[in-house]
Amino acid sequence: MGEKQASTDGDRRIGRRALLIGGTAAAVGSAVLARDELARLWWRAPGVEKPRVQGAVDFRGAQWVAASDANWRRADRPDDYGIDMVVIHVTQGSFASAVKVFQDPGHGAAAHYIVRKDGHITQMIRELDVAYHAGNRAYNERSVGIEHEGFVDRPEDFTDEMYAASARLTAGICARYAIPVDREHIIGHVEVPGTDHTDPGEHWDWDRYMRLVRKVPSASA
Repeated sequence: MGEKQASTDGDRRIGRRALLIGGTAAAVGSAVLARDELARLWWRAPGVEKPRVQGAVDFRGAQWVAASDANWRRADRPDDYGIDMVVIHVTQGSFASAVKVFQDPGHGAAAHYIVRKDGHITQMIRELDVAYHAGNRAYNERSVGIEHEGFVDRPEDFTDEMYAASARLTAGICARYAIPVDREHIIGHVEVPGTDHTDPGEHWDWDRYMRLVRKVPSASA
């Protein structure tokens, strides 16, 4: 599970990032940064923002439970940030505790989805928005994060129902954004550069998981 890592991710509003450093080079750099931010945030202008349906989910059958808006950043993916990766996490706790911390504005992190041991899927952040889950800003912007209930040192936590449900979820995400179904694009939290996390751990059966994802009819080649 992600810890308080919003500051590590560098997710900040433009007003806090556009600092004057001094000198012509700095002014040019600030102008380029501001232009880049404005290009990405054009849809926030009045009358332009994409309509949103309260409680809508991106995966059929998922239950919507909103995370605190302090733990994610509003976006318009994949129009402003392309999505080409799925990051697999383990909660290091119960499903209920994961939901609770993702709703805590002081936690500073949350994933898009949580998969329970019985295969139930809860969505807490829309896929079009940037979740603070990976501990790396660039990876947050380009990925969808999926938490799995349990502990990395307890292989019995990774149930058949969990693997099957998570595989369907990941296959749907990959199909939606044309993400290749391979280990370069479906990764563990431990594989994110700069992170100090070890999940999903040595007991997560990657071979089994990838086979299941590929068997789903909607999975991309």
